[in-house]
Amino acid sequence: MESVRLMDVALDLTAPVSSDEAALVAELKAGSEEAFRYLLAVYQNPVFNLICHMVGDQADAPDVLQDVFLKVLRGIHQFNGKSSLKTWIYRIAVHEVLNHRRSWGRRVSHELFSVDDASSQPKVQAVMRGKDRETPYRVYEQAERQAEVNRALASLAQPYRTVVVLREIEDLSYEEIAQVLGVAEGTVKSRLRRGRELLKRKLAAQMSS
Repeated sequence: MESVRLMDVALDLTAPVSSDEAALVAELKAGSEEAFRYLLAVYQNPVFNLICHMVGDQADAPDVLQDVFLKVLRGIHQFNGKSSLKTWIYRIAVHEVLNHRRSWGRRVSHELFSVDDASSQPKVQAVMRGKDRETPYRVYEQAERQAEVNRALASLAQPYRTVVVLREIEDLSYEEIAQVLGVAEGTVKSRLRRGRELLKRKLAAQMSS
């Protein structure tokens, strides 16, 4: 039986819980441990990836992740269904990342991912799994390109970085991003346009240096 562990809770990924969101929320509000385990199994990896791209330092990501799901567990009774459960959880995650950055006074200027760090290089890991004929040089080259993107992304100001991550990496819609950030869709589009421009310039500067 496949299981994972987070916050000392064993997660049975085969546990049969209703996929209907309203039923899941009702079970969570009723204090169902099984429903919470299912919630973790579904959302912990996407939320962890979101946190890693926003906080910049993967060493801090597990602590932030734990804080996010503690907030979800404690605040589930305040969930009113005006947005999707995913949007609500992402809103908490973004808020916790920003709180983390402010509380520690961190101004992340770059992210460096080691080629041999499989946990921080999912794309390289996928290449190595799916294409056995890839040469070590090719894998290294792709890792270097990904690292360049990560460094450029990490150097963006937080408002632009957040919308770029939510749109380009998490694939949220403009409406969902607006709900997560509590801003108008027009603001989301404006920040995203500016963020893309800045990211393109930074990547061009890196390639020419």
